[in-house]
Amino acid sequence: MLVLALGDFHIPHRAVDLPPKFKKLLVPGKIQQILCTGNLCSRETLDYLRTVCPDLVLVRGDMDETSASSSATPQSRIVTHGPLKIGLVHGHQVMPWGDARALGIVARQMDVDVLVSGHTHAYEAFEHEGRFFVNPGSATGAFSTVPPGSGVASAVPGGGGGGGGAAAVSGDAGAGVGAEAGKSVAVETETTPSFVLMDVQGPTVVMYVYQLVNGDVKVEKLDYTKKLYD
Repeated sequence: MLVLALGDFHIPHRAVDLPPKFKKLLVPGKIQQILCTGNLCSRETLDYLRTVCPDLVLVRGDMDETSASSSATPQSRIVTHGPLKIGLVHGHQVMPWGDARALGIVARQMDVDVLVSGHTHAYEAFEHEGRFFVNPGSATGAFSTVPPGSGVASAVPGGGGGGGGAAAVSGDAGAGVGAEAGKSVAVETETTPSFVLMDVQGPTVVMYVYQLVNGDVKVEKLDYTKKLYD
């Protein structure tokens, strides 16, 4: 089963449209499900995704609060494909943003094998405590305003990613970066357009990461297999 994970479009506020080279790849009828991390910011983007695949699983992003996909859209979803449970959140509720330990807490609370999250606009994929974590990044390459030092993970715990036991999940969509929010300054950072295509095969997920680098589409392959028995 082919599952497309993407999000953080920010159309039209931070990007005009999905890159044309991405649109050529996302052919209707090829994908069985879309997992969208939110921040579509326009009804037109929502309608476009439904033309790619009508089975659209969507969560609300922090910038979707006043958009067409806001009030009726949940902040978290869980889908099940065979033995695999996949969780979906936007990621602005996870403190510090993008932190591996904090994401691990969310995955345990949701009791999922794979957690898909966004918000940082930076592609990330890693295994931690037997679970797999994927951030498909921004599909449009919309600039990020995540403040420096906010805890975005570049590695799993033990390799420099994470902030001890202080990581927590916040239900306040308008929260900054915790107690130090007033000391952080948001900086507009350029990002690389990206999305992830997941081929779900029983307990295994083969992931194809698509990134638009210097005008060319680069593809990276990785996989995760759920351990079914101890």
